[in-house]
Amino acid sequence: MKKNEREYKAWALVTGAASGMGRIYAVRLARMGYDLVLVDINAEKLEETSDLVKSDMPVCNVLTVVQDLSAPDAADRVFETTEKAGCEVEVLVNNAGIMYCQGIAETSERMLRLIMAVHMTTPLMLSRKYVVGMKERGCGYILNISSLAAWMIWPGIGMYGSTKRFVRDYSRELRIECQKTGVSVTNAYFGAVDTPLVPLRDDLRKLARALAVMISPEKAVDKALKATFRRRKGVMPGILNKIFRPLCIIMPDCLLGWIYRKAKPYLMKV
Repeated sequence: MKKNEREYKAWALVTGAASGMGRIYAVRLARMGYDLVLVDINAEKLEETSDLVKSDMPVCNVLTVVQDLSAPDAADRVFETTEKAGCEVEVLVNNAGIMYCQGIAETSERMLRLIMAVHMTTPLMLSRKYVVGMKERGCGYILNISSLAAWMIWPGIGMYGSTKRFVRDYSRELRIECQKTGVSVTNAYFGAVDTPLVPLRDDLRKLARALAVMISPEKAVDKALKATFRRRKGVMPGILNKIFRPLCIIMPDCLLGWIYRKAKPYLMKV
């Protein structure tokens, strides 16, 4: 869809829109002609995203919603805000995410609850709330961010992988349920994306980019949106990720345990 092709009647909602890939999704969707609902806990950076969008696309309407997505009623509050504002959400991008490398026993209970709420509960409830209107109007797109880690239930990143596996599975269920309704659900299975979410030193980050193990956030967003508007089931950018996926599944527990014990002293406690 080309810039200025739409008439700015439908809305796209992006969570985690204050920075990183969420900000890029916002700019790309505005250029496609959507008005925007931008959701994040960081009010200051959320306004920065809004200002950036408006400077790039002055005719785009932007509604900012400051919301902690780990709160039990987060989806209710976001939905109520968009309903009161009269926003017909045609595109839902469940982008907000958290990543850390730490064993379950060493992870604080607060962080365990946080990652489950942000990756599982709130995206599921947002999908449940907005898919009803999408089906009634006969048009809608849901983009959920899963991960290559959905196949990597490994110690240290196990909670991240487990929550992304949940995203993968409920998205498939919802996609099947929405067949013949005009609504599609797409999963993005990213490997490493060059954002602050991935905790790497600068030298290792540069090496990963050079080896094409890590891709730029702009490339990741463009591929995810392309798949979404083509109504594809999923997209996994990067040939190395496709090669690596079956290896993730067959690695034996004894090898994973050895790797974890060697890496454990370098993991950051959260």
